[in-house]
Amino acid sequence: MKLKLDRSLKTPLYLQIRDQIGQLILSQQLSPGYRLPPERKLAAQLGVNRTTIVNAYHELAADGLIQSHVGRGSMVCIHPTMNQDRIPIQPVSWQNYYSSQAERMHNPVLASILDEISEEDQISFALGAPAGEYYPLKELNEICKAMMHAGNWQAFAYGPTIGHLPLREYLADWLRLRGIKTQAQNILITSGSQQGLDLLTKIFLEPGDFIVMEEPSFLGAIGVFKTAGAHILTIPLDEEGIRTDILEQILSRRRPKFIYTLPTFQNPTGTTMSLARRHELLKLAYQFHVPIIEDDPYSELYYEQGPFPSLKSLDEHEHVIYLGTFSKMLLPGLRLGWCVAPTTVLEQLSLAKQHVDLHTSTTTQWIMTDFCNQGMLDQHLSLVRNQYKRQRDIMADTLTEFSPPGLSWVLPSGGYYLWCELPPGINATSLLRKAAEKKVSFVPGNAFHIHSGGKNLIRLCFCHHTEATIREGIYRLCTAISELLNQPSQGRPAHRHHYRETLV
Repeated sequence: MKLKLDRSLKTPLYLQIRDQIGQLILSQQLSPGYRLPPERKLAAQLGVNRTTIVNAYHELAADGLIQSHVGRGSMVCIHPTMNQDRIPIQPVSWQNYYSSQAERMHNPVLASILDEISEEDQISFALGAPAGEYYPLKELNEICKAMMHAGNWQAFAYGPTIGHLPLREYLADWLRLRGIKTQAQNILITSGSQQGLDLLTKIFLEPGDFIVMEEPSFLGAIGVFKTAGAHILTIPLDEEGIRTDILEQILSRRRPKFIYTLPTFQNPTGTTMSLARRHELLKLAYQFHVPIIEDDPYSELYYEQGPFPSLKSLDEHEHVIYLGTFSKMLLPGLRLGWCVAPTTVLEQLSLAKQHVDLHTSTTTQWIMTDFCNQGMLDQHLSLVRNQYKRQRDIMADTLTEFSPPGLSWVLPSGGYYLWCELPPGINATSLLRKAAEKKVSFVPGNAFHIHSGGKNLIRLCFCHHTEATIREGIYRLCTAISELLNQPSQGRPAHRHHYRETLV
């Protein structure tokens, strides 16, 4: 069974595998009872994750073409269209039916990051997620048990699109303590801040509209804006954040629908916009009458000093729409975020949300409301700030210990990530392949760029793993970099470094 994958296509690899095996079955080149290769073996042959093969086999089973049995593998079924008197029915070429928007939904980096979650013995510094060992599961279990009593049907019923009122009231009070003057009626509960971005895109953007964002920036936002067909105008960052001098030149020539920014512990660079730069950005927004979308998932995860004032807290003329989330500071699986916006914008967002999911899960909103009202959120934040600071320092110290010459990084004062520049001549994509051999991964810098930048940069998440795993993963990564440096093709003399074979 010979399969050929084309990684230049937009069609996901698992669908290419499904289509090719399906065609072999329908054309009777694979007869009923034929045993397909084991998932791991086929994954190794094709150079893909095992998850990719699992997904392809699941699709084939759903089509009734194969059957999978525990301990016996997957075998070709006797298909009703297979007989000598009939021509096999060809599978639908679904790509021919996709809309132009669907064609723009292409984010292989994000799909690969999520696939790695299930990979055995893989150390992934790619996934930007909190550490599971700090999840407040005991406290949440008690809250859930208290909810499960006769008569408490409201916690499991439909709810208002704008969100559970007690949770919005809590957030209004919590945000006011952080300088954001808002009320419950100006807060929309979303299924994570990613949905907030998607809803804002739906109500503001038409294909061909201009928007402004930092470069590099959050790859999830890049994907949303590209899918909407927006023309993205990029502004570089320096150590103080977005370059407002360049932004002013752009705004004098273009009228974008909005400016998107992550001013605090920016993803991926970890940069925090200075107070002076924040005031300059707001001044430009007022001058050119351009709204700002402030994405703020990390500001509560500060490790050196108290939280920086958000753009929203400094905004005196309702030019800033503010996105927040519980995913980074607490639990990503509950999918709870919020959007703070002027009343007219909230009304339009609510209409858009009705067409997506009616409302965010009532049950998870009730759980989060009880958790927050019992003071557990602030207790949890105090815990993880201390722990994540330790994990940040462990990663930086281990990089110092094992890094080859030329590798440099930025130590952020909060957030999740180290932004690293590779030694001269080392390409992040080449390193990704070499690192995969050692079961360690990261996100290459080009994923955060709209244009062609970031080829010598990588992002590492330090929050997701234990200190021992961080050390082992960084050791593997530095070994991979060193091996690339030592390759004769790199055109440089070999660097000799001595590494311990195991780390405890």
